[in-house]
Amino acid sequence: MRAIVTGGAGFIGSHLVDALVARGDEVHAVDSLATGSRDNVGAAAEFHEIDIRDEGLGALVARLRPEVVFHLAAQADVGTSVEQPAFDADVNVVGTVRVLEAARAAGARVVFASTGGAIYGECERPAREDDERRPASPYATSKLAGEEYLATWNRLHGTRHVACRLANVYGPRQLPSLEGGVVAIFLDRLRDGRETQIFGDGRQTRDFVYVGDVAQAFLAAASAGGAGIYNVGTGIATSVLDLHGLCAQAAGMEQEPHFVPERPGDILDSVLDSTRTERELGWQAETTLAGGLVQTWQWARAE
Repeated sequence: MRAIVTGGAGFIGSHLVDALVARGDEVHAVDSLATGSRDNVGAAAEFHEIDIRDEGLGALVARLRPEVVFHLAAQADVGTSVEQPAFDADVNVVGTVRVLEAARAAGARVVFASTGGAIYGECERPAREDDERRPASPYATSKLAGEEYLATWNRLHGTRHVACRLANVYGPRQLPSLEGGVVAIFLDRLRDGRETQIFGDGRQTRDFVYVGDVAQAFLAAASAGGAGIYNVGTGIATSVLDLHGLCAQAAGMEQEPHFVPERPGDILDSVLDSTRTERELGWQAETTLAGGLVQTWQWARAE
């Protein structure tokens, strides 16, 4: 099929571009390069430097008439969303509406990258798609608003758009400078011989899912018959302290972390239940955390 990937030069988006190319699709990567890198996009995909808020996006989609638009472009830093909520909403809400309208005009389906942990908030058990939504940051709220716009378009225009709520994604090409990149931060510091830090006591848990598995989840979502929301995670809770040990093991090092005061507002436990995704899309995470960290370390060491 012909597909457009917004945010296609970013961490997750570039892996999705690779997965689409690998199966023989015609792929167009759209990115403003605000945080993405042109080097992430292989020669087999066509690259377009466009901000999703610009008119150029609608013109491109109208010209290409793709079957699917994978919408991953976003302002993804929680701290930035708190400091600049209007900017966050402009990119994540207005930008999403522009993507939806461009896709509607071209008759394309949209697969939207949303967030799991940030939307559900504190989890006493693995969160399911119909659990209460308790966003604690403008970023999470903007992603939830994007989901609601997708649902509205489905009701109003009869479209079959899909949202994927992602757990903590890690893997090659993730930048240590961006929000949510704890694996990238640990490996970056281990590689450079710097001190590693853990906020709080390290007992807070997260659901870490490998980026290659996430790319396959997007492909499965695009092939689904209906619309809806799907969690994309492993369902396995891993403490940050245990993650640090696994990162050090992948790097072949023995290093104890330095503990610093916890950050106000940090969620203690966030894990996703992907049972619906497995049942309805036939997808489940295949890469173990230990195995994924080895692959990520090999990439980080070569950088």
